[in-house]
Amino acid sequence: MEGDSITLNSGRTQLMGDDEIVWMFGIENALIAEINVTADIFTLYDDVLDGRFRDRLELDKQTGSLTITNIRTEHTGVYKLQINSARKSFNLTINVKSVSVKEGDSVTLNSGRTEMKDDLILWTFLSENTLIAEINKSADSMSVFEDVLDGRVRDRLKLDNQTGSLTITDIRPEHAGYYKLQINCVKESFILIVSNEISVMEGDSVTLNSGLTEIMDDDLILWLFLSENTLIAEINKSADSMSVFEDVLDGRVRDRLKLDNQTGSLTITDIRPEHAGYYKLQINCVKESFILIVSTRLPVPVISSNSTNCSSSSSSSYCSLVCSVVNVGHVTLSWYKGNSLLSSISVSDLSISLSLPLEVEYQDKNTYSCVLSNPISNQTTHLDISKLCHTCSDSVHCCGSTEAVIRLVLSALVGVATVILLVYDIRSRRAQQDQAHIHTPEA
Repeated sequence: MEGDSITLNSGRTQLMGDDEIVWMFGIENALIAEINVTADIFTLYDDVLDGRFRDRLELDKQTGSLTITNIRTEHTGVYKLQINSARKSFNLTINVKSVSVKEGDSVTLNSGRTEMKDDLILWTFLSENTLIAEINKSADSMSVFEDVLDGRVRDRLKLDNQTGSLTITDIRPEHAGYYKLQINCVKESFILIVSNEISVMEGDSVTLNSGLTEIMDDDLILWLFLSENTLIAEINKSADSMSVFEDVLDGRVRDRLKLDNQTGSLTITDIRPEHAGYYKLQINCVKESFILIVSTRLPVPVISSNSTNCSSSSSSSYCSLVCSVVNVGHVTLSWYKGNSLLSSISVSDLSISLSLPLEVEYQDKNTYSCVLSNPISNQTTHLDISKLCHTCSDSVHCCGSTEAVIRLVLSALVGVATVILLVYDIRSRRAQQDQAHIHTPEA
């Protein structure tokens, strides 16, 4: 990895008395290190090749091995070792700094400097080897070249005049690729990966676009599922082969992958929640990634009254309501008064149940609704206050079922007592009349 150190081993555990060791680099066979044990000479030639190895080479005086520190991309290439008449070679590949960013966001490619001196700083987009920004501190000039690359970086480049770092705003897929920074003679590279966030409903299909209109004869296209870093599809144009690997990932993508043989785009059919995650596209050396978000079908929210919480004042009555949903996923549950948001709650659990309370006035004439939503759909239930909310004087709906029963029983008892008293009174009057009739003398 860029910035790391590496040791190219000579294969010796100890140098012999007559050993002559030579280390060379590149197609120029530039001499970068030499050992002559007989003459007791250990020499580093780190000023060759524009000084790219300066202060980076170390020789092991016991084994003759060569260490390169603080690796940069310009150190990529073939290293040759010659010990007396024996020869050996190493092919060194440097992985550049990888920077991932979501489409629409901004990213800063850091120069590594805290301040500039008499530096010449160049930023190049390597895919087309095009200069996009330049700082010449000695000439006190700073330029961005926004009209290159068919204008794809227009109004998106910002240079830091203190550090030389480059910021790219409002990232798009066409900005993905290799960027090279050169400060004087020192070079460094970045690979920019643009993540496209795509939302799809469970059961639907989605196409991850390669961005190509046609595959070239030497293109190698790889599709990987990054969560397990598993290869799921491949196109090798030079070998005239196109493959999908459906039995990987425990068969979760079996019978669901389709490759476009003209563009290399990948279609996933009958999406399920287990297909959510990161997908990486690699076309030769250019990489791009996609974040696939799978939304489940939304249930309809249910509004119910919480009558035990009914409260009243001298002038008005209030009713407590609750909006509920079960077995939700990545969703937001909200109460609206007309078009105005009153309250909301969000979760990202596939099995949790949600409830959101609301208190309204019985006489309220506004329209209320409860909305369950995810990034691509929503379900709405409208509140009917007249059906769910009643004044607290209503014994059945507002004051609680227990209190209502008690009141009904008391009313019945009072009625029965009244009837008993009335019957007793009538019978008493009749008894008095009969007694008076018995004691009256005959004429």
